[in-house]
Amino acid sequence: MAQEQILEGIRILDFTRALAGPTCTRLFAEMGAEVIKVESAPAGDLTRRVSKIRNERSLYFVQQSLNKKSVCLDLRKPESLALLKDLVKQCDVVVENFKPGVIDEMGLGFETLQALKPDIILCSISALGQSGPLSAKPGYDYIAQAYSGVTSMIGDPHDAPSLPLLGVGDVMTGVHAAFAVAAALLYRARTGRGKHLDIALLDAYYHCHEVNVHQYSGSHGAIKPTRGGRHLSYVCPAGVYKARDGYITIMAFLHHWADLCRAMGREDLIDHPDYKDDPTRLSRLEPLTAMIEAWLAGFPGKDEAIAQLEHFGVPCAPVLSVEETVNHPHHIARGTVRVIKDKLAGEFAIPGMPIRVMGMEANLDFEAPTLGQHNAEVLGTVLGKSVEEIAALEAGGVLYAREV
Repeated sequence: MAQEQILEGIRILDFTRALAGPTCTRLFAEMGAEVIKVESAPAGDLTRRVSKIRNERSLYFVQQSLNKKSVCLDLRKPESLALLKDLVKQCDVVVENFKPGVIDEMGLGFETLQALKPDIILCSISALGQSGPLSAKPGYDYIAQAYSGVTSMIGDPHDAPSLPLLGVGDVMTGVHAAFAVAAALLYRARTGRGKHLDIALLDAYYHCHEVNVHQYSGSHGAIKPTRGGRHLSYVCPAGVYKARDGYITIMAFLHHWADLCRAMGREDLIDHPDYKDDPTRLSRLEPLTAMIEAWLAGFPGKDEAIAQLEHFGVPCAPVLSVEETVNHPHHIARGTVRVIKDKLAGEFAIPGMPIRVMGMEANLDFEAPTLGQHNAEVLGTVLGKSVEEIAALEAGGVLYAREV
């Protein structure tokens, strides 16, 4: 018997493309919600053209679209808008990540959706928000990252800021959006009313400032946070240290300083006036880093050094490459790395489902749709269209489908 999923019965109409929006709807799809992904003919989601490594199949699209249903429409035709409005009436949530204003121009703004279904939830995801002087600007992850001050905190302090080669902002915003949608569903269950949610990458990024904003504001500008390279700028030692055969991240600040001193056989440094607390150690970052790296160089490699650090309770980890993570036994055992089998691209690894429900399997055997794969299924089962009606829509160019 198939495993029951905790979001079964929730239906989402998904207008999202790229990464932030698809992350939000992917979490719902993998937890059992029915996600109807609306794609624009003839190309569909723009990411269908990215990472086409095997058989013209986008591995990027597959990773973000497991268990979603694809309906592909020519959005220029009035028949398509009529179909979408009919679908709204049968859905709980609409998620979109167009530039602010576009969903209204399409004739599917929140007031229109409410007229169609009074308790509808609309989640609008954008780079810089639905309001404010910058809201009309188009944007991507790194644009919001730059405006948030996060880019200024990444890289060597003596060089230009750097970009992380990860979709940190997009994925994190998608998770924020998923939480907001879940909260709105709870609100609707309690009150019977829907909501319009405004989720911005800028806000999600700014939410990540741990100490930077309050230190600047609380010090009346005396503290001006900036990038610290491979070391944190507010506690010490905390950063990336060189071993003989690679790098180790060590977090030995606050009470863990004593643990590190014992691991190094330098108990004399625990209360030494030059190293007695984090601010003092930060003022001596360079000699302290040299001392730690000289000690690490005395081991054959990072594994032996980590064993010594862990013996004394020092938080530490090897800096793994992507290749090393894909083959790491912990990641495999936990399902953090997940191998899927796509009908066109075959087997390959992707990140696993990050939300775990105890007693339930997280990484189920889901597939990603081909373009327009579920046209007939959705229009037939959700809207009650006949075979003849669907065939007429196909003949009229309203519906579109292809494998790659």
